[in-house]
Amino acid sequence: MAESFGVDAERYDRSRPRYPEALVARVVAAAPGAAVLDVGCGTGIVARQFLAAGCSVLGVEPDGRMADRARRLGVTAEVATFEEWDPAGREFDAVVAGQAWHWVDPAAGAAKAARVLRPGGCLVAFWNVHEPPPAIAEAFADAYERVAPDSPVSVRGTPERARDGHGPLLAKAADGIRAAGAFAAPEEWRFGWETTYTRDAWLDQLPTQGVLTRLAPDAVAEVLEAVGTAVDALGGSFTMRYVTVAVAAERAGRPGEMRNGVV
Repeated sequence: MAESFGVDAERYDRSRPRYPEALVARVVAAAPGAAVLDVGCGTGIVARQFLAAGCSVLGVEPDGRMADRARRLGVTAEVATFEEWDPAGREFDAVVAGQAWHWVDPAAGAAKAARVLRPGGCLVAFWNVHEPPPAIAEAFADAYERVAPDSPVSVRGTPERARDGHGPLLAKAADGIRAAGAFAAPEEWRFGWETTYTRDAWLDQLPTQGVLTRLAPDAVAEVLEAVGTAVDALGGSFTMRYVTVAVAAERAGRPGEMRNGVV
């Protein structure tokens, strides 16, 4: 699944949600400088947000198709897994990973981040958790289970399960940070926000999700038809709630602490 997102990099970049400006601002405020390393940069969605905030950004991305798209959109990107990437002596003020840290070995990744961060720099891994209206979530789950009955991935659940389902990801990331022995205690950040999707906009994004990227085209079409019908029943658009969850930690070596609290 990790290697499947580059199948349609243009669609991925066009349709995937961005991240709260408050998150970007908080990372910028926590970092001692403006040099940012974007791990698993994909098409450069996160990188461009940090560039717009006045940072210099280097992306590391294992999928050459995604990295090519990032470069065409103005992001400097190198092709490698983070664990195997050679920093060549370069140092950064922040290491960030949007929707990507779960593809990185948490212990090796945190150790690598510690190696390239300046004292006082921060490691911030974050994910967008979406909470669709029940009718849309049920239509998706019904269709997915019909076309992929043997899938090991469960797509059925409640909004609470969607939020709580990221708990193990956050815990695993935090455990890796602690194991590195080079960071202050990791913190959890949360940012709530929402956006409106039209039928076409949501159906444009769905094929970029990992549970669909490896399905046959006719199976994907069946899922999209079912979800489209559900959106039509809601009037052709709907409000999606998002919670962006993050694990953040400061590289030891500078007096002071990152700001605590929940947004």
